[in-house]
Amino acid sequence: MKFMKLGSKPDSFHTDEDNSRYISSELATDIVIIVGGVKFYLHKFPLLSKSARLQKLVAIISGGNNDEIHINDIPGGPSTFEICAKFCYGMTVTLSPYNVVATRCAAEYLEMYETIEKGNLIYKIEVFLNSSIFRSWKDSIIVFQTTRSFLPWSEELKVVSRCLDSIASKVSIDTSKVEWSYTYNRKKLPYENEIEPQWDDVRKQPMVPKDWWVEDLCELQIDLYKRVIMTMKTKGRISADLIGESLKAYMLRRLPELNMLVIEGGNIVKCRYLVDNIISLLPTEEKSVCCSFLLKLLQASILLECGEEEVQELKRRIGQQLEEATMADLTVQVAAEETAICDIDIVYDLVREFVKHEQSLQNDFPAGPGFLSDSSKVKVAKLLDMYLAEVARDPNLLLSKFVDLAEMVLGFSRSSHDGLYRAIDTYLKEHEGISKSERKRICKLMDCKKLSADACMHAIQNERLPLRVVVQVLFFEQMRATSSSASGSSTPDLPGPIRTLIPGGSHGSSRSTLTNTEEEDWDSAPTSEEIKALTGELAALRLNKASNVTAETAAGGTKVKGLIMSKKIFSKLWLSKEKHSENSSSDTSESPCSSTQETKSTNTPSRSRRQSLS
Repeated sequence: MKFMKLGSKPDSFHTDEDNSRYISSELATDIVIIVGGVKFYLHKFPLLSKSARLQKLVAIISGGNNDEIHINDIPGGPSTFEICAKFCYGMTVTLSPYNVVATRCAAEYLEMYETIEKGNLIYKIEVFLNSSIFRSWKDSIIVFQTTRSFLPWSEELKVVSRCLDSIASKVSIDTSKVEWSYTYNRKKLPYENEIEPQWDDVRKQPMVPKDWWVEDLCELQIDLYKRVIMTMKTKGRISADLIGESLKAYMLRRLPELNMLVIEGGNIVKCRYLVDNIISLLPTEEKSVCCSFLLKLLQASILLECGEEEVQELKRRIGQQLEEATMADLTVQVAAEETAICDIDIVYDLVREFVKHEQSLQNDFPAGPGFLSDSSKVKVAKLLDMYLAEVARDPNLLLSKFVDLAEMVLGFSRSSHDGLYRAIDTYLKEHEGISKSERKRICKLMDCKKLSADACMHAIQNERLPLRVVVQVLFFEQMRATSSSASGSSTPDLPGPIRTLIPGGSHGSSRSTLTNTEEEDWDSAPTSEEIKALTGELAALRLNKASNVTAETAAGGTKVKGLIMSKKIFSKLWLSKEKHSENSSSDTSESPCSSTQETKSTNTPSRSRRQSLS
């Protein structure tokens, strides 16, 4: 921190019990100046020799008997007036970044110009500002902070604009030229952890991070901070991602734990003003601000009831980079140690914006490479699977909202549906009272062919799934087991009504082979006997699959055995369903996984089997 001492005489100001200030001198005082209720007993000559304003005021009262001058509007009040008075007497005064703005404004008020006396106070303060303050990074910030208390004086004297220029120019300078101290606690560089980088036994010059200035600017109030960021944008020398990093750091410093308790116990208007200004400062460049920060801003804007326009803009920007989000980003802190999952309607809006953005990219670049887009879609689909598994625990969650959100990403290519199965199972577990048609509707979201071996084992033993889903899971597990033994063989010769349950397995048969009552039987949950039989079948499949058969004849025998076992178990299930069909109610629909594939079935068994494996 820079200082400047003016004058050489010792301080001879004293204070009486009635808060009066006077000079210890052999000469009697001949003027009383009252500033903010404090009386100063002073001498005219040293004051009038340096202040044009005091000359005018003394001239006004000289015609009467009154020797008191009232000054109530001097910037800085009595303390700043005392500094100016001491300067007039030649006493020692110390200027610092904390009082230089107040003293400069007071000197302007008292008209202490060079035309009155050479080397007057205004001149000396300007020298101090230009030669010391504005060359120092932290002093410029301190001085800039003090200007708020002396508006419009500090604005008119161009102290504010010079502070902005000083700060913005230092931020945009090449990091190799940064020679001043700065605050940087967010990331530790090797040398900051007492690890000195070496190269051929010669100490290297410590590297200055590109965002070295971010933390110091967090000390500014939001109105000053906003002016700094806008000045930096105008100069155009700072990258958008650095500005985004600065906004994130400022938000975390000012609102470290924004939750309902903080809002209810704090100043809502002040918090809303801060969030609105941060949103207005966001760089327009795409992905210049990380998705997690944008989600925190969105949560804050919703909690603080910010404008609808700001909320929609945040949703649009988040949707454009939703693949960067994590489950932690989709949680909201509602209390000191309590979090809640993000509202499903908000997540739906974000996914809708993501889909809209992806479609616009495809329209703009129809012939371009699609691997980046596909990668983003896979990440968003996995994120939604995890989100749905969490939000499914809500007993009040409507099935329609769950299905609508899941259907948004059904078209995204995913190698596994394990996450979606987990979400569906969680919903069925927490909502046991849903109807058979609703149970069938939610299970249609899942592609049984894309379940892993572990998920298949769990699904076959899952009493919450409709029996048709369990049969389909077992069928595709059987197909995986037999496909590794030989290629080009046909789909097992299953009973006609059962073939209609398997995607691609009807071979041209009509779905009308199942009556309404039979359909409802397959949509109901499996009995314990059926689950036991299916589990035994899957165990046999695993045993066959694990055997090391090297000869072609052995492989063919294993495959035939598996096909025979599948035929037997499916026939057994069909007979069981026929026995109980008269006790069921009607509810017809397509199978959970066949709605998009049934129309694509071919005439030959071998092609039908290949399609079911795709």
